[in-house]
Amino acid sequence: MYLQTDDQTIDDLRLFSKRDTAGIFDLYNSTHTRGGELLLQEMFRTPLADKIEINRRSNIIENFCKLNTVFPFEGSTFDMAEKYLTNRNDHPNNGMQQTLSEKDIQNGVSAVIALMQQVQQFIAGNDAKNIAAYDIERMAMEELLADPAFTPVLNEKNQGKISYAAVTAFDVLLRVREREKVQRLLSYIYALDVYISVAKVASGRKFIFPNALEKGTGELRIEGLYHPELKQPVPNDMAMNKGRTVVFLTGANMAGKSTFLRSVGTAVYIAHMGFPVAATYMEFSVMDALFTTINLPDNLGIGASHFYAEVLRVKKVAAELRSGKSVFIIFDELFRGTNVKDAHEATVAITLAFAERKNSRFIISSHIVEAADELSNDPSVGFWFLPTIMNGHLPEYTYTLREGVTNDRHGMIIIRNEGVLEILKNGRKRAV
Repeated sequence: MYLQTDDQTIDDLRLFSKRDTAGIFDLYNSTHTRGGELLLQEMFRTPLADKIEINRRSNIIENFCKLNTVFPFEGSTFDMAEKYLTNRNDHPNNGMQQTLSEKDIQNGVSAVIALMQQVQQFIAGNDAKNIAAYDIERMAMEELLADPAFTPVLNEKNQGKISYAAVTAFDVLLRVREREKVQRLLSYIYALDVYISVAKVASGRKFIFPNALEKGTGELRIEGLYHPELKQPVPNDMAMNKGRTVVFLTGANMAGKSTFLRSVGTAVYIAHMGFPVAATYMEFSVMDALFTTINLPDNLGIGASHFYAEVLRVKKVAAELRSGKSVFIIFDELFRGTNVKDAHEATVAITLAFAERKNSRFIISSHIVEAADELSNDPSVGFWFLPTIMNGHLPEYTYTLREGVTNDRHGMIIIRNEGVLEILKNGRKRAV
């Protein structure tokens, strides 16, 4: 079972790098193998939606973190083994593959033998045996290695150059007859690479491991939440439950609303992967889907305005909610693409309709603070704001979440402070 999401959400949360900007994936990626990196990418695109599997994966990584487990294989060994195994060469005349040289075969055989022997040593050690959650993978590897066909591999001394006859025999065994089993063994090593890699990130950055709760409980509690890419973050606490299904977030421009929404969305997404998050504590009810709308582009391909793109986005979310799924929804500045009157009416109507969906959770930021008066009649809607403190004519931002509503508006102050009007009037910016 996987958490449903979409490309808009993946882009909003900046999960993958774009141009010269690194993504959340890059922050978690310290894998040693190409196969491990590809598996990590797959995990990022397919978060889990099963409490047991989320907590199992989280427990494995957390224990490797506590044990400070080191990846017990050399990346160069994997390079030789992968090059060797990806060329079966069992149909040498098909013209589709480059024939391996005698040296490639020699190196490949030696690399696979070394890997299999190192796997045997690792799964017999305490780091693997003492993690109950890792038993599924450990026992699967034990079963593969217990195949009598691999007895010569595990008994091979492999200290000097293997004889030509032995290489030929091992080549047929590893690359043809038992190749599928060898590839399965490698897949478990790639998973181990991901676990240890993420454990190292958790240790180095002091990330914590969330606890997944049953789907449908509607609980979300995060303490010390911050965005993992910030160098000097301001942590915040937040909570949602059956009594508070919608949060209406207000604050002036630059007060930190979008960053906070990304922090929440990223934590919820990463937690569903079973990975550690940037917080001091987190527990969450497993959801069926997560959708965000933070940087929604105009759909020029169909001639759609920004407002119409927003309407289509809300329509898509409504369809998911109608199916009865538990969905986590984040909207930043809902209906910013239309006039204030329409935005007000639409924000109130949509927010109240969201509030009726008790098994889903919604965070909506808005500049339409007047909507709060009508929304306050619904007890399931809570109100948070990010304050601005005026230091003379200069706004200062605390980035610290508070309960309530703010009507802070400092757009003109920022315009004046930047001397925009003077530039337009006099053709130059005033001296600072």
